[in-house]
Amino acid sequence: MTLERSTPQRPCSAHVDRYAIEHLPPREQWPEMLFELPELQFPPRLNCAFELLDRAVAAGRGERLCIQGAGVCWSYADLQAQVNRIARVLVDELGVVPGNRVLLRGANSPMLAACWCAVVKAGAIAVGSMPLLRARELSAIIDKAQISHALCDERLAEELESARIACSTLTRIVPYGQGRGELEARAANQPPRFEAVETGAEDIALIAFTSGTTGVPKGAMHSHRDVMAACACWPAHVLRPRPEDIFIGSPPLAFTFGLGGLLLFPLAAGASTVLVEKASPDALPAAIEQYRATVCFTAPTSYRAIAAQAGRHDLRSLRLCVSAGEALPAATRTAWKAATGIEIIDGIGSTELLHIFISADAAQARPGATGLPVPGYRAAILDEQGRELPPGRVGRLAIKGPTGCRYLADPRQTQYVQNGWNLTGDAYRVAADGQYEYQARTDDMIVSGGYNIAGPEVEGALLLHPAVAECGVVGVPDEARGMAVKAYIVPRPGFEAGPDLVRDLQDFVKRTIAPYKYPRRIEFRAALPRTETGKLQRFKLRDGG
Repeated sequence: MTLERSTPQRPCSAHVDRYAIEHLPPREQWPEMLFELPELQFPPRLNCAFELLDRAVAAGRGERLCIQGAGVCWSYADLQAQVNRIARVLVDELGVVPGNRVLLRGANSPMLAACWCAVVKAGAIAVGSMPLLRARELSAIIDKAQISHALCDERLAEELESARIACSTLTRIVPYGQGRGELEARAANQPPRFEAVETGAEDIALIAFTSGTTGVPKGAMHSHRDVMAACACWPAHVLRPRPEDIFIGSPPLAFTFGLGGLLLFPLAAGASTVLVEKASPDALPAAIEQYRATVCFTAPTSYRAIAAQAGRHDLRSLRLCVSAGEALPAATRTAWKAATGIEIIDGIGSTELLHIFISADAAQARPGATGLPVPGYRAAILDEQGRELPPGRVGRLAIKGPTGCRYLADPRQTQYVQNGWNLTGDAYRVAADGQYEYQARTDDMIVSGGYNIAGPEVEGALLLHPAVAECGVVGVPDEARGMAVKAYIVPRPGFEAGPDLVRDLQDFVKRTIAPYKYPRRIEFRAALPRTETGKLQRFKLRDGG
């Protein structure tokens, strides 16, 4: 496959199954797409799996370490051979054609990564799914994306089989196992060669379903060009990895934070990645020590938990640590640096834009700030009428760049994209130094007694108190104030939940931030509701869950 870099002149497509193309939003509902950097000038025909894997082997990196996992250590050539064999199974045995949607279901592993690359290399569309999803949730995704095939870890097949009963489009489920599943057996009989399908740059490569809060999931569609643009922007300009780096982390590959940080970006850098099924705060430090990982991707809650036990494991191999998925509290940043000497690289991204678009590297990072727009992206703070606000004013974060929101057949497209901007649902302000400072999700702003109070700011203050292990802050109805600030707190061992601790925490917040922001109500919990990726589910707290 020979692909020359040039500015795309006209859309071209290899998709035989045109469902995704025909269910893109109308062009007038797309965000304005920016391709201002020279490295964002991609050719009309582009297959991101070919670009990330085949080009690396062709460039002589075939014998370099690529992916490690439980009992697996693959070079780039090893991964390429496995990907090619799986792609042949998909096309020659299962009848997958370009444009078909293929569901991927499994915990992080080298095999899941190989399946993702094979699907995309074959010109089909990869649809990730979180391992904990149940049949009802899987059915919604299958129906929405009209999925025809699935590659599934055999340990997770039961829920998928239950979902298939109600889904007429899903015709084939092929399980894989610990090297001994049906997919591995089929692949072993295939030759290790497969010519990548010459997909168009705008052909859809993946559909990422948002975890959302309630209601019908939204499928964010991303093209082959989106994938390569994401690799050309934040990792190249902010993270700046080296070929000798070893990536590791906790986010699932079904989550775009994990897909980028633990697969796409290591491949783009010619580096290697470690994919472990269980990367909880208890397990991740041991994995970092075992594999001598140098780059870590995980959520703020995980960094905070690991910092408290950092002395139990050798983490000296780490040199870059990345946080995203939710706001990074200043207390967590400070605790991590005190424990490891490493400044966390914070960033904000979204499923709709694929990955991080505002960030600061370790040299620019400062507490309370997310950073600056990543090269290739523009940002603005808008009021409710869509007018740009000056520095210091809180408003809606709006983004333009080489990636953007295109929902699969969803009327909510016009809520996320307005006047060419992607509206992320976050409230931000721009500080005097130009850095963007997170305030809250726009639906997490608490209006209490005429004051606008950002729940995450109160959480950050509470986390500075030694009694607080975790906390979540939301607004609850209050007859006198309209809304009252309520904190749900998981106390650390050794601290007794009760009226004395409530008063101590309230007084502490009054001394730490503006007194009117203190939590007038506090409820102690053994745990807080979180998604698989570690995000705090504040909507459940608001609902009393």
